[in-house]
Amino acid sequence: MCYYTPIIMKKRVSSMGHERSIPVIEITGPERDSLLVVEEGHFLDLKAKEVTPKKLGSTISAFANAAGGEIYVGIGEVEFFGTKIREWRGFMNQEDANGHLQSLEGVFPLGAEYSYEFLRSPGSPGLVLHITVQRTTQIAKTHDGKIFVRRGAHNEPVNTDAALSRLKLDKGIESFEKQTVDVELAVVSESDTIFQFVKLVVPNVAPSKFLKKQMLVKSGKPVVAAVLLFADEPQAALPKRCGVKLYRYKTGGAPSRDTLSGTPQSIEGPAYELIRRAVDQTVGMVEGIQKLGPTGLEPVQYPIEALHEIVTNAVLHRDYSLLSDVQIRVFDNRVEVESPGLLPGHVTTKNILDEQFARNGALVRLINKFPEPPNKDVGEGLNTAFQAMHRLRLKPPVIEQTDNSVLVTIKHDPLASPEESVMDYLGNHEIITNQIARELTGITSENSMKLVFYRLAKSGLIERVPGRRGAAAAWQKVKSHFI
Repeated sequence: MCYYTPIIMKKRVSSMGHERSIPVIEITGPERDSLLVVEEGHFLDLKAKEVTPKKLGSTISAFANAAGGEIYVGIGEVEFFGTKIREWRGFMNQEDANGHLQSLEGVFPLGAEYSYEFLRSPGSPGLVLHITVQRTTQIAKTHDGKIFVRRGAHNEPVNTDAALSRLKLDKGIESFEKQTVDVELAVVSESDTIFQFVKLVVPNVAPSKFLKKQMLVKSGKPVVAAVLLFADEPQAALPKRCGVKLYRYKTGGAPSRDTLSGTPQSIEGPAYELIRRAVDQTVGMVEGIQKLGPTGLEPVQYPIEALHEIVTNAVLHRDYSLLSDVQIRVFDNRVEVESPGLLPGHVTTKNILDEQFARNGALVRLINKFPEPPNKDVGEGLNTAFQAMHRLRLKPPVIEQTDNSVLVTIKHDPLASPEESVMDYLGNHEIITNQIARELTGITSENSMKLVFYRLAKSGLIERVPGRRGAAAAWQKVKSHFI
């Protein structure tokens, strides 16, 4: 998920001597016009220059405590025949924005998490202040100590203990894995799982001593991480929040009850076994799928490394405070892995391959002590998944953040261009139709597919099959290309 950025940065101009050396960026008329009609939302807000520093501060706090965003100050609204229309109404000069800047920099200093610049467009009055807010690791407060979080196009106050606790969990400041579970300590200290683990990993240490040494016991009760790792049946102690649900939908479109094949599978067990079983059952389900390829129906292949790393990531980094299992949905053309909870700390969908932040530090660290751990290369899991997809010439996974989860989609889309896919198919078949070509390329529009055919025909590579028109239309290699 990414926010809309209508501005294409142009030539940098000198900063006009402003003490903060905030740059002025020139933009074109079309770029200005696109900004005036952009829709405000979860990642974008427009403000008139008359906005108070207090109200502006609440928006910055909200963005910093959510997924970050952009604010443009100097775009107001006028009513024209009963309709509100936006207009560029910026600050006459940088000094006119001093009140806003001084107020903001007192709480949100210029740095890696916040940046300011002015935008100027020829023929439009004044300078628009453009503020870019990154998601912060810590909670961002306003001047008067208030906390906000962005929800859609609104700033919601965080004014209850429950809301503050939820925000701390979302940002990774607190971790649910450290909370105690109201079960007997014997559930983890006398389980088959921990006896087997101790025998293989720390043979000279008693299970109870190991648990205490690793701070997995508080006030005589096991913490969540202990239950997830060492209880034989964690789902009995933490129901509806630590299993995996596996679904098979016989469609390439949206999921529905009508396209659901069979009964969803519930996968349970301690985290180490849970990951292994989830990957094995997903691979087994995928192996039965066939997809039209250049030579006809071919078995669908996904790199096991990619499935393994993405499932591992979903189990280890999910938010265990949420009453929801990890969801794996297998479609005809893709696999979706949905992990409960937002991305923790400063991690976003844009920097997730470069940044590391373990929401569940104890879980990640201790599962790595198991023989052949699922997180063998700690911090490199998703990068490994991307590399595995590239080796099979498949498009990279798509990572999105929903309202309360992280969704990774592994598409079975080849890196080949639509033109290459068509020519590969005609290397094994005499003709190709629009419908077959759309199945091959993943293009959903019949007209868009026609444009691919026209480009190939213009290049002298294919031609229409004589006598086939309308719905029966088909294409073939031009005779000069037949071998």
